[in-house]
Parts: sequence; C-alpha cells; structure tokens
Amino acid sequence: MDGWRIHGGRLAAARAGWPDAPEPWLDLSTGINPHAWPVERAGPIDWTRLPDEEALAGLEAVAARCFGVAAERVCALPGSEMGLRLLGVLGLPEPMRHQSPGYRTHAEAFGASAPVAATDLVAEAARGGTILLANPSNPDGRLHSPLALAALSDRLAAAGGRLIVDEAFADAVPDASLLPLTEAGGAQGAIVLRSFGKMYGLAGVRLGFMVAAPEWLAAVRRRLGSWPVSAAAIAIGTAAYRDEAWLADMRDRLPRRCERLDTVLRRHGLDPQGACPLFRLVRTPDAGALFERLARQGILTRPFDYAPDWLRIGLPGSEEALARLDGALAHG
Repeated sequence: MDGWRIHGGRLAAARAGWPDAPEPWLDLSTGINPHAWPVERAGPIDWTRLPDEEALAGLEAVAARCFGVAAERVCALPGSEMGLRLLGVLGLPEPMRHQSPGYRTHAEAFGASAPVAATDLVAEAARGGTILLANPSNPDGRLHSPLALAALSDRLAAAGGRLIVDEAFADAVPDASLLPLTEAGGAQGAIVLRSFGKMYGLAGVRLGFMVAAPEWLAAVRRRLGSWPVSAAAIAIGTAAYRDEAWLADMRDRLPRRCERLDTVLRRHGLDPQGACPLFRLVRTPDAGALFERLARQGILTRPFDYAPDWLRIGLPGSEEALARLDGALAHG
C-alpha cells in the first residue's frame, strides 16, 4: 500500500499491481477535473520556436484578470508544485509551519516545517513566522473563508510573519479565493499559489502561478530563468483563461455532478466530506481494504499514510463511470 499513499495518478503502476483488473482503468485518485478544457480551441502551436516573452506576459495578464488581480502580481510557473518548491528562495520568516492534514509537498517545501491543526492557526499566527495552508484543503476539502484568511494574514504580519495560501482547487470554488481581498487592500503580505491543471483538467500542461507583490516575484523570476513555461502551456493557458463561458459552465456543472457522487457514496454507508466538487474524502475503518477492493475492479483511489481510515475519491467524469463505481462498491 505504501506506494499508493504518496500521490495519485499512478496508472502504469496500478496495471502492474493488479494485472487482472478490468480495462480501462477508472482513475479517481487525483482530484483533477475529468471534464478537461478542449485543447483544440487553443489553435496551432509552434513547436519550433522558444516561448515568446510577450506571449508569456499575455498569459500572465489574462490569468490575472481571471484571478481578479493586477498583472504585475502574477508570475507563471511550470506547475504550482514548482511554486511550493521555490518558496525557500524568498527568505521567509521562521518558524515555518503548514496546516495539517494537507499536501505532502507542504511539509517538504521549507525543508523543515511543523504541522499545525486548522483549529490552532489563529494562536500560531501570534508567533509570527510563516504559515502555509491550502484553501480548499486537500485531502479533506476544508474551506476557510477569505475574510478569515485575511484576518489570519494580518495577524501574522503584525508579528512579522507571512501567510502562504495554496489555492490549487480554488477555481472550482469561486468564492474561496483570497485574491480579490488582496487586490482591495487586505492581506497585502499574503502569497497565493494557483494551479491551471486541476480545474481545467490538463495536469500534463504543467502550468501554475504565484501571486504576490512584484518584489517577491523578482526572486522567483530570477530562479526560473528566461523560459519558465513551454510555448504549449502559454498558448493553451491563454486561450483557456479567456474562455469565460467554459469556466462558468463548469462551475455550474461540477457541484451538480458531485451531488450525484455524494448520493452514491451515502448509498453504501460512506459519509462524503469536503467543500471542493472535484473530490470527496470518506472515513472508514477498512479504507485500506476498500482501496484494494476497488483496485481489483480497475478503480484507482487515494489512500493516506498518516490516516489509514481515509480514502479520497475523485469525481467520476460520466454517468457510466459513476455507475461503475456504484457497482464496485456494491459487489466488491
């Protein structure tokens, strides 16, 4: 089980681990939108040229408009994971803490970081230092209100500290983002990370963003170098962020699809938790056995080493996929 508790999406390993499982596999292990933005809308991509600086600036500008912030505060990254790995170059104040439970990368971002429960964040903020958290959180889908996060950021700043918010799933929960408040003058010291691939269903594009004051971004840009993201990522990201109708439709569709998932899970005695419509967390004493049972039927989910009674289940992409999960839970 250990290998499956690191991260999701390991379909090749799943096929090797359960060679008799029916094909095609149903991958519910990642929390990535199964309804991907149609990349053909981006038009042709010139693979013969280096990424263009003006095109990169255009991507950052259209992403900034989507986030509700000024373009000068947005830096494109080869995935938000890279943004987490680059936090160490910013000289952030100590002590370093991360909200727990949370992303494995959050614990690794600073080399040494102490876990903090969500209920202890306000008390911890009085100590200053740096606090890193995700909103919505992964894997439990916990949601902090933007006003609560702004107050937390201000409390940290008063003690010489800094708040970092990983908003990888915030596109799916539009009222969750702290960014509009930062643009209006609140939580000015906060640093926010955004992901493209999760909401737009294109994780392979490897595109993300850091949103912060320009002086903070300067150090990140120096470390990234001249061509931080590919020409394909620039073209696809720019076109996708301009596609406001697609985003509005997806924000309407995903919660309704997730209600169908909740109904199926409850039918089988599982209590779905979380505020993000791209995944649900269930807690059950036999989570390991449930993971194995689903895997034998070609359905990959996500267990956790630090919580053996947890299983995260991503949103199925169709009625057929949902019915397959329903049948597997009933006849395992």
